[in-house]
Amino acid sequence: MAGTTHTVTNQPPPLTGYDVYGTDRALVAAVDRHLDPDLLDETHGELSALGRAAGSAQLQEWAAQADENPPVLRTHDRYGHRVDEVDFHPAWHRLLGKGVGAHLTDAWVRPGGHVRRAAAFLVWTQVEAGTCCPLSMTHAAVPALRADPELAAEWEPRLTSTIYDRGLRPARHKAGALFGMAMTEKQGGSDVRANTTLATPLAEDGTYELTGHKWFCSAPMSDGFLVLAQAAPSAGGGGPTCFLVPRVLEDGTRNVFRLQRLKDKLGNRSNASGEVEFDGTWARRVGDEGRGVRTVIDMVAATRLDCVVGSAGLMRQAVAQAIHHCAHREAFGGKLVDKPLMRGVLADLALESEAATALALRLAAAYDDGGEQERALLRIAVPAAKYWVTKRCAPLVVEAAECLGGNGYVTESGMPRLVRESPLNSIWEGAGNVQALDVLRALRREPQALDAWLREVGLARGADHRLDRAIKDLLTELADLDGAEARARRLAERFALVLQGALLVRFAPPEVADAFCASRLGGDGGSTFGTLPHSLDLASVVERAAPRL
Repeated sequence: MAGTTHTVTNQPPPLTGYDVYGTDRALVAAVDRHLDPDLLDETHGELSALGRAAGSAQLQEWAAQADENPPVLRTHDRYGHRVDEVDFHPAWHRLLGKGVGAHLTDAWVRPGGHVRRAAAFLVWTQVEAGTCCPLSMTHAAVPALRADPELAAEWEPRLTSTIYDRGLRPARHKAGALFGMAMTEKQGGSDVRANTTLATPLAEDGTYELTGHKWFCSAPMSDGFLVLAQAAPSAGGGGPTCFLVPRVLEDGTRNVFRLQRLKDKLGNRSNASGEVEFDGTWARRVGDEGRGVRTVIDMVAATRLDCVVGSAGLMRQAVAQAIHHCAHREAFGGKLVDKPLMRGVLADLALESEAATALALRLAAAYDDGGEQERALLRIAVPAAKYWVTKRCAPLVVEAAECLGGNGYVTESGMPRLVRESPLNSIWEGAGNVQALDVLRALRREPQALDAWLREVGLARGADHRLDRAIKDLLTELADLDGAEARARRLAERFALVLQGALLVRFAPPEVADAFCASRLGGDGGSTFGTLPHSLDLASVVERAAPRL
């Protein structure tokens, strides 16, 4: 029987039926800024179609189903044969198919592909971030495979396909393929040189047999994997080497790929991450023996940028949900969004989100350019951005959930899924200390990287005194790198913040740039969100970030 004690009032409607891309002014502006004008009409249409799908009630329902029904490991079939397969809910396959079809794996072969893909990846993360892992791995495998032109010619068309062809079969029989990655081991973690998985050469040149264990295997249901293993010492060879491990061999038999278990993760629950055992596993070498870390470094850089873009997407969805709620919810005589204290919180969250978006798309544009100057910029800006943007994601999402009050703590609101997801990108592909040390390594070994960063932020010099002062202070700090390891996190943070400030000063509306420079660079902000100077035009900042149905 229906309850008769009350009627439901003052509850915001669901944030559905809107264009996730088209209503994100900061993202649309970044695409306009970095993409060839001849590509804009096609790209905006493509991204708006994806944005409308992402904002639909149907895809949001699939996302909830995929999260609520995590993958299940099936090691054996009914007859006792080892199969090592992962079963997913149908919603996962529907979402992953749409992600593949949305050009999220073909940036390397499309004009302006990295900017277009970064914008799409930022949108897609807001649906269900679990599907982003295999999409990211597949995208990032391309530059690593190009170390072997023959392998690249064979696999690249499959990896850049827009067709999701599920099921384990020989890759040559598939219209599209997905890639995973297995690098880390129990004893080493990020220190992959401590790996003990052994690669023994076979009779056929370039082929090996792998024996060992991988503590984390990303997307273990994929068609192929990039794996690091120690090649047995040989004349002029041996050491950490990169290998391609196909899931199914050319003759249709299963490669030895024993899934020991799936990880029970805090978030990213729709996606499978597993432990895998190699025992006589067939593999093909990618690149030279002993140069495995060098071979996969471009893959790692690409996945690190995806961590930045993915965190920017989570931030954007959290901010959109918070503003939407406050624009409809009334308390103490008016809309929450009009209350000065709440407006300050929302504006602060919006600033962080826009700064993350601007930085992510700028780095994607550097990939598309590919010139020496841009490559040098990426060398220092990617680890700095990976360090800072992913670190800011979790506190932002938690604060945004608080804007919904108790509703934000209830699973049905969708906010707990964002909260559980928010720490992930700061851990994957090298946690905070690894990124900070990578910034330090670039400063010491590659002076052209610092020069490229200075040229980039220098384009905004003179436009804001707080930015100018921040640049000067950072240069002063760089004058003495003795004992810099203890300061590496602070340096990474400042590199990212100053670059964000420079981008906003150049391209964002004055009220956004002013508020960012005052609070992030000028010291006129607190340690929590919602402490912006009250004299700023915060209403305009919130209005710019508001999603429109």
